[in-house]
Amino acid sequence: MEVLETGEGNLFLTPDPDGDREFIRANKSMALKDKLMSESDAVSRFINPGDYIGFELYGFVRCPMSIAREVVRQGIDHLRAAGQGIMEVDILLAAGLIDKLDLTYLGHEVYGISRVLRRAAEGGKIEIVEWSNAALAWRLKAATLGVPFLPVRSMLGTDTFKHSAAKTAIDPFTGMKVCLLPASMLDVGVIHVHRADKYGNCQLDGIGGFAKEMAGASRRLIISAEEIIDTDEIRKYPERTIIPYYLVDAVVHAPFGSHPGEMYYNYWRDEDHLAEYIKATQTEEATNAYIDKYIRGVSNNEEYLELVGGKQLMADLASKATRRD
Repeated sequence: MEVLETGEGNLFLTPDPDGDREFIRANKSMALKDKLMSESDAVSRFINPGDYIGFELYGFVRCPMSIAREVVRQGIDHLRAAGQGIMEVDILLAAGLIDKLDLTYLGHEVYGISRVLRRAAEGGKIEIVEWSNAALAWRLKAATLGVPFLPVRSMLGTDTFKHSAAKTAIDPFTGMKVCLLPASMLDVGVIHVHRADKYGNCQLDGIGGFAKEMAGASRRLIISAEEIIDTDEIRKYPERTIIPYYLVDAVVHAPFGSHPGEMYYNYWRDEDHLAEYIKATQTEEATNAYIDKYIRGVSNNEEYLELVGGKQLMADLASKATRRD
């Protein structure tokens, strides 16, 4: 296959399908074992300095914020991140924990682009390589399939390709030009789900994002769940089980774990708190004050929820959600 062009960005993670396969065989068990633990235990056991980490979400929906806040509390640094992010990557950047970022989008939707990212990028504090949203998902899919790359037609002829670490080549079957996306096997994936059992069988409602791809592309996988249910309940609706237990290393019970984001059918986003955070990010000093108050100033997700409004606020947010029939 003839390589035509190579993007200017550095490849933070070299594809290693055989090495990934050996890791999974050596470290993933097919045994049904209880994986329930706290955020603190999950993060300390499965996230290490320098890891390549990814968070799965769809905008503010199912954002695994309780785990991200715990990473900040523990100060796990020199991380490389797959950055299709909203607030979870933002707070890691604000805390100075990310050195390298495979960036697709980092902002706050209707609130605009991240000021934290702008300061870090313009200050030379992080190294950024650009990808499209689809490219990131396909890189994870390549890792899940156990292949070193996937050929696609996305990003061709764009500056996104120029600033990526992808390559273009001639397809030997058709002679057409294709973009080669390198597989991206995460050291750690973090996914927030609606329901899970104690073994790690996970169910999602609504848009699935790229949860399935990330689950299969994670050497270690941390799940946070709104609800922990019995395995017999999981088995009643097997079609809803997007992530099987044998991919999962830790299960954390995290009600309102996406706050201030939202959870399909469970609760709406906290617009007031989001506005407070966005205002705080206008300056580095105010951002640090926010982190000190809402993240480092509490010990766990329960204390955080009490600080931001407690049961009454959670009930109000839940009342705004569209219920599933």
